[in-house]
Amino acid sequence: MANTSTRTLRLLSLLQTHRFWPGEELAGRLGVSVRTLRRDIDRLRELGYPVDAQRGVDGGYQLAAGAALPPLVIDDEEAVALVIGLQAAAEGAVAGIAEASVRVLAKVVQVMPARLRRRAEALRAMTVPGEWDGPADSGVDAEALTVVAMACRDAEHLRFSYTTAQGRGSAREVEPHRLVFLDRRWYLVAYDLGRHAWRSFRLDRLTAPAGTGARFRPRELPGGDAADFVRAGRNNAPRPYQVVAVVRAPAQQVCERIGRWAVVEPLTGSSCRVRLSAEEVAWPVMALGVTGAEFQVLEPPELVAEVRAMADRLARAAAGPGAAADRPGP
Repeated sequence: MANTSTRTLRLLSLLQTHRFWPGEELAGRLGVSVRTLRRDIDRLRELGYPVDAQRGVDGGYQLAAGAALPPLVIDDEEAVALVIGLQAAAEGAVAGIAEASVRVLAKVVQVMPARLRRRAEALRAMTVPGEWDGPADSGVDAEALTVVAMACRDAEHLRFSYTTAQGRGSAREVEPHRLVFLDRRWYLVAYDLGRHAWRSFRLDRLTAPAGTGARFRPRELPGGDAADFVRAGRNNAPRPYQVVAVVRAPAQQVCERIGRWAVVEPLTGSSCRVRLSAEEVAWPVMALGVTGAEFQVLEPPELVAEVRAMADRLARAAAGPGAAADRPGP
């Protein structure tokens, strides 16, 4: 019975990927015969899971949408992500769903193993939310993120390998302070024991983090706010693209829209000069587009080329599907 129950949960987990599974492949994944697989499928249907079956040589199974939401099977990382998302919604991050989020959060936390509750709580408590400032995005390993968060929570020395923007790698040992989520990137604010200074580290450039077991007395972060510390470091960091453009709109209007990221200098009553720096050319194109006015890029040449490429893509999109398919790319 125990083997049957375990196999049924495994089958449900596979079906919940929502892909179509050929019968023989699915049976092979479970280590059973096709006949036993059919019995397991029938068992799921009795439990309320709608499973579509396709007969024949190419037959197989796929989980379908039902009239009611059946129980879900999720792994450890998905459980932690679910709790963090629900906590954010419960705190009002998404209007109108706070009450429902609290109810669901209570149900999820009640059945979570203690080890997962500790991981979720560490990640939530040690994260300082910033604001969305640009288009950057990166993938960060969930396990690494959890290890760093728990080291922050437990005031435990952390070791990891780090690669700088210039591609230089080094081994670091730090006193972790807080995680910061800014510009859709994760940062660790920590005191670097090798350099005897406060630093911020991008988590997508950090590998193999591990706690050392050594505890420390937390230091006071200069300024006190981890998000401000990361933001100041980013603003002072050299960026490869220095953008200069003329926007055909009043300086006040442009400043209201992108003044947070750019220096806006009035030229006439209806035009202004915009200066900003960026790590990539796609972001300035979007920023200038947000002004809602015509603009001319003066420098750098790479941005001029990016604007032309973007204009071609937008023109093809506006022309409709058929025209977009007929025209060559830039």
